[in-house]
Amino acid sequence: MGVRTVRLDEEAEKALVHIVRTTGLSISGALKQGLLVLRTQLAQQTPQAPYGIYATLDLGPGGYAIASSTETRHGVQEAVKRKLGR
Repeated sequence: MGVRTVRLDEEAEKALVHIVRTTGLSISGALKQGLLVLRTQLAQQTPQAPYGIYATLDLGPGGYAIASSTETRHGVQEAVKRKLGR
């Protein structure tokens, strides 16, 4: 059995006091119960696939490319023309 020291902010301390008063559990019992519940929740979650993470990103409007990736030669020529005015 391990011994741990935990620092709680004011909100967490109030929540812990409320849980202990409401349930009648000890502080250790309340914390243990919370850890077990969290472990169960984590076990039920499925890891998100890379595309799922990508789909949630807000990449903005985009549209700054001069040419598509298949027409890079044309895109470079266009960029040079714009920069040098030739």
